[in-house]
Amino acid sequence: MEKQKLNTTLVYILSIVSIPCCFCAGLGFIPAAIGYFIANSKVKEYLSNPDGFENGAAMKTAKLIAMIALIINILYLIYTIYTIYTVGLDELMERSRQMMEDYGINQ
Repeated sequence: MEKQKLNTTLVYILSIVSIPCCFCAGLGFIPAAIGYFIANSKVKEYLSNPDGFENGAAMKTAKLIAMIALIINILYLIYTIYTIYTVGLDELMERSRQMMEDYGINQ
């Protein structure tokens, strides 16, 4: 019987894309969660038939990377919500405007 190869590329791409997206108010948790759920289903498929797949360890690694990206994004999302709740959105916007003026971006 020929062994199937698990494709880890999509999971890695979603995980890597989610890291810079976390700085957009933590919205990178969306691609990270998609990557994690894809990897989780593929790992379950591999564990049900380990002899039928050739790179199960690579998919486990991709699942770990996606889980780390998901945790980072969720933590940043919680931080963003906490900051908006404690400081207020108006104050954050004022700080952002002030920083743009200091750097000469908003002239």
